[in-house]
Amino acid sequence: MINRRRFLQTATATAALAAQGFSGEALAQQGLKMGAPAPFSFDDLKKRAQDMAGSPYVAPQSPSPEVLYQIDYDAHGKIRFKTDLALWANGPSEFPVTFFHMGRFFQKPVRMHVVEGGQAREIIYDSDYFDMPADSPARKLPDNSGFAGFRFQEARTGKLDWRKNDWVAFLGASYFRAIGELYQYGLSARGLAVDVAVFGKNEEFPDFTHVYFETPQPGANTVTVYALLDGPSVAGTYRFVMQRAAAVIMDIDSAVYMRQDVSRLGLAPLTSMYWYSEKSKATAIDWRPEIHDSDGLAMWTGSGERIWRPLNNPPRIITSAFTDENPKGFGLLQRDRNFDHFLDGVYYDRRPSLWIEPQGTWGRGSIQLVEIPTDDEIHDNVVAMWVPAEPVRAGQALELRYRMHWAAEEPYPTPLARVVATRLGNGGQAGTNRPKGVRKFMVEFIGQPLTRLPSGVIPKPVLSASRGEFSNILTEAVPNNVPGHWRTQFDLAVTGTEPVEMRCYLRNENEVLSETWLYQYHPTF
Repeated sequence: MINRRRFLQTATATAALAAQGFSGEALAQQGLKMGAPAPFSFDDLKKRAQDMAGSPYVAPQSPSPEVLYQIDYDAHGKIRFKTDLALWANGPSEFPVTFFHMGRFFQKPVRMHVVEGGQAREIIYDSDYFDMPADSPARKLPDNSGFAGFRFQEARTGKLDWRKNDWVAFLGASYFRAIGELYQYGLSARGLAVDVAVFGKNEEFPDFTHVYFETPQPGANTVTVYALLDGPSVAGTYRFVMQRAAAVIMDIDSAVYMRQDVSRLGLAPLTSMYWYSEKSKATAIDWRPEIHDSDGLAMWTGSGERIWRPLNNPPRIITSAFTDENPKGFGLLQRDRNFDHFLDGVYYDRRPSLWIEPQGTWGRGSIQLVEIPTDDEIHDNVVAMWVPAEPVRAGQALELRYRMHWAAEEPYPTPLARVVATRLGNGGQAGTNRPKGVRKFMVEFIGQPLTRLPSGVIPKPVLSASRGEFSNILTEAVPNNVPGHWRTQFDLAVTGTEPVEMRCYLRNENEVLSETWLYQYHPTF
């Protein structure tokens, strides 16, 4: 568990910081322009969001749309925040904050504030904070246009050069992401998902419009950020307590207030990319063996079952719902860590896994997985989220607490054997005429329960499918001299093109040996 630092609420703490030169005046002397102080607390921010939800939505005003449109991808890439002007470049936080500039793809301003002693002061935007070409269109923006987002740099006293390395970034709508112990960005999270893949409705992307950085005590190993969320159907508040350890740990307290009814409200949503992997790849679409930020959805249900659902790049938008009550956790994971399986300099093998650990009681609902067709790696086409069982109505308030683990592996690994590969091929037997409409599946498991099997004992696969017939079922140890590495193969004969829901796990008599493999098969015959 993270030891959360105490907030600076007393006059004694405020005076101590001021004596060390960490006041708003010190930040102004450093080069940041600061607004007038105003009282701030998380409870007040919640009240503000609740009041906002009772009024019609007013979208943030872009300071100069015609100028921002000129700041395209190339122009935006040439604008760099001056690290000498980073918030807390000289303390008290170990982790300085730098800011993203607005542009064509980030036109809504985010207002940044520093909180100290119960008072918040806005950091006033100035183009002089950024290195940019003399002819950059960004120089035409008016004063105090706002920022697009922010990031926390690595520790000032750490091994890495903090000016060149960051570990958390918030940019665009309510999106944010972090690196894990493999020092690589990958999938993203967001504050809220509204009407993802709802027929006849456009997805809504509420924004973090105001951000507040709590001034830490010197030497604190966590950072705390508050954010105000606003969108057509919802307003809300978030508190992020973030720790840069081997992994990145985030404790999140959220409260959202509904302006309108929402068909599908996604809480603790994760967003990732899956194009193809070893289990399925169209012929010669790319030279790399696999391309994905995540390869599966892992779930630990309220009843204790451990489930692995390999991701798909489906033929059409598909939403899968896994009903549960008070889940113990779920996440989009990157289990494949073999560079030779990717062969890419962007290091897909190092992309972090992201695990959601619920805090408190979540009640009834479902972990929902949305998979969207893609033909390139530039599109995030996978969403995983918690959706409450009851419809979400205007006037309703929802509070949710959870912990995020941005890591290489699951923070609470199952003692059971894990699924490590899923492979598909033509059904039937080699050297014979292969039957039409039959697909062969090969599922590999590895783990200690499979190393303890008595000599000569073969684990039994427990198979089921929503339709179709199984045949040619075989389970064997993988001949690679790796203890506890087994695979089961089977054929599935099915007609039609509708998805088939499949399920498999290994057992020995009454002992469950593996997590449950779930797979959604899309027949293509």
